[in-house]
Amino acid sequence: MTQYGPAITRLIDEFEKLPGIGRKSAERLAHHTLRCSNAEAFALADAIRQVKLAVRSCSVCFNLTEKPVCDICADSRRDHRVICVVEQPRDMMAIEAAGVFPGVYHILQGRISPLEGIGPDKLTIEPLMRRIRADGVREIVMATNPTLEGDGTSLYLSNLLEGQPVKITRLARGIASGSVLEIANKEMLADAMSGRQAF
Repeated sequence: MTQYGPAITRLIDEFEKLPGIGRKSAERLAHHTLRCSNAEAFALADAIRQVKLAVRSCSVCFNLTEKPVCDICADSRRDHRVICVVEQPRDMMAIEAAGVFPGVYHILQGRISPLEGIGPDKLTIEPLMRRIRADGVREIVMATNPTLEGDGTSLYLSNLLEGQPVKITRLARGIASGSVLEIANKEMLADAMSGRQAF
């Protein structure tokens, strides 16, 4: 078996830590990095460094942004009284790509999963409750992923909001149970958003 030197081995080890990347894929990425020009390799390294230094969570909705408040929260044309609650920024991007939601978002930064040690205190639930109280929110759209944990998180939130003067809806179930929002096509998400139902 070919033994790599310490520098290549370290690079392979780091690539292997990426989600969905096994040892063979990590080796291919390492060899690609070695074959590409210095400019390409350093551009990748600089892009990683820049994103780690510049990107932060929006102070309002917890979306990824390079400014204190993201563009969606800063947009006065959006309906700030309707909040779509999602698990991750990539879920928000999937709904945005459908182009049918006029409101704003709240990113929970995960979902309740006791088996993984993720309780409500690990999510951005308290900031969501503050937004609802302070901003006169009239509708919360539950758009957590249609999985056991996603549905459980939505149920937990709806119980917290019981008695509040806010309408709670959820996406229509054109999205298969057990699926994730980021892989649903735009038309499916558009139908799910426009056909949202009372929770």
